[in-house]
Amino acid sequence: MSTVEIWGETADGFEPVREAFARNFRDHGELGAAFALYADGRKVVDLWGGDARPEVGARPAPAVPWTADTAQVLRSVTKGLTAAAALLLFQRGLLDLDAPASSYWPEFKAAGKERIPVRWLLSHQAGLPALDTPLRIEDLIAWEPAVAAVAAQAPAWEPGTAHGYHPYTFGWLAGELVRRADGRSIGHLFAEEIARPLGLDLWIGLPAGAAPRVGRLVDLPAPEAAQVGPNGLRIRPKQNVRDAYRDPASLTARAFGAVRPPVDLNDPAIQAAEVPGAGGIGTARSLARFYAALIGAADRHAGAPGERLPALFDAATLAEAAGPSVDGPDRVLIVNTSFGQGFFRHGGTSPMSSPAAFGHPGRGGSLGFADPSLGIGFGYVTNGMQPGVTGDIRSRTLIGAVRACLAG
Repeated sequence: MSTVEIWGETADGFEPVREAFARNFRDHGELGAAFALYADGRKVVDLWGGDARPEVGARPAPAVPWTADTAQVLRSVTKGLTAAAALLLFQRGLLDLDAPASSYWPEFKAAGKERIPVRWLLSHQAGLPALDTPLRIEDLIAWEPAVAAVAAQAPAWEPGTAHGYHPYTFGWLAGELVRRADGRSIGHLFAEEIARPLGLDLWIGLPAGAAPRVGRLVDLPAPEAAQVGPNGLRIRPKQNVRDAYRDPASLTARAFGAVRPPVDLNDPAIQAAEVPGAGGIGTARSLARFYAALIGAADRHAGAPGERLPALFDAATLAEAAGPSVDGPDRVLIVNTSFGQGFFRHGGTSPMSSPAAFGHPGRGGSLGFADPSLGIGFGYVTNGMQPGVTGDIRSRTLIGAVRACLAG
C-alpha cells in the first residue's frame, strides 16, 4: 500500500473518479499511470501520477515522476488504432469488408486462403493467430518478412467456423491490408488521417523526438486479491486458461509466442518500428480523445458545453466497429470473447461501461474504449504490467467510478 500524489483535473461531478484513480495506487499495486475521460465531446477527467520509469530489483533507481506529457506503450490497445485506420478505408470505399483479402493482397492466397474475406481478418476468424516458424525480432522491425509469413501460413482451423484472438498477427494482417488498399503504411496513415487532424499524441511507430517522453513497462506479479472482484467478475484465470499459457505446444502459447525471443517493448528500436498489434504509444488523454472522436458528441447532448468533436465514423462504420461479428468461445484466450470489426465488445472478460461499448484492452492493464450510448471516450494507460490480457481490477475500478458519476 502506498500514497502517491495525483495530478490533473476533474470536472464537477467527476471527483469520485479521482478517488478511484488514487485507490489504484493505494490498494491495487499501481506504479505509474494516467487516466482521461471525454464526455459528450469535452474532456472531463485528466489525471496522472506515480513513477514513469520504475526500476524493480535490489537497487531501484530514483523515481521519475509521471507528468502531463508522459506517453506509454499501449500493448494490444494498439489494435484499436489499427482497426480504426482499416475501417476509415472501408468508410471511404477503399476497403470492402466482404471482398476476399487476396483481392488486395495476392500473396495471401497461399495455403487455401484465397476466399477468406477481409472481415474475418478483422474479427479474428481467419485461423491465423500463430506461425509455424516464429519470427525473429529483426523480422518484426523490417515488416516485409512478417507479412510474408502470415501470407504463407496455413490456418489453424477452417476460417469462418470459429474465432480466436490473434495477439501479434492481427497487426500484420490488418496493417498490410491498409497498405495494399491505400499505399501508405499503417503508421503513416494513422498519423496523417487520424492523429494529426485530432491533435493526438498517439503513434504506431514512435517519432524520434517523442522518445524521451515514453515511460518504462515493468512486469508485476498478480495482485493478492479475492478470486472474484467486487463486481462479481473473476480476477484470476481458471486452471484450463493457465494450463494453455504454460503449454508451449498449445495454440495459446504459440500465438503469444509468434516472435522469438519475446519482444521487449521498452527497446527503442521496437518502439520506433510499426508494430500495429502491440507497439503503439500514446497518452491517456489522446487515447480518450481518439475514442471520443470515433463516435463524436452524442446527439442527445447537443446543448452540452465544450468542444464539439465531429464523429470520425459514420453510422455504417460505427455499426461494423461495435458489432457483433463473433461471440462465444475463443480458441486462443480459452474464454468467451466478443468482437466487432477489429474491436473487443463489452463482455464478461472485457468489461467496459455498457453493452454498447467497443474498444481494446492491452495485456497488462491499459484500456481504451468508446461508448456511444453514454457519449464517452475512455483512456487508461499504465506501466505496471499485471498478468492478464483483457483488463484487471484497476481498469474495472475506474469504469465503476465513471458509471457512478454518469448515473448521478
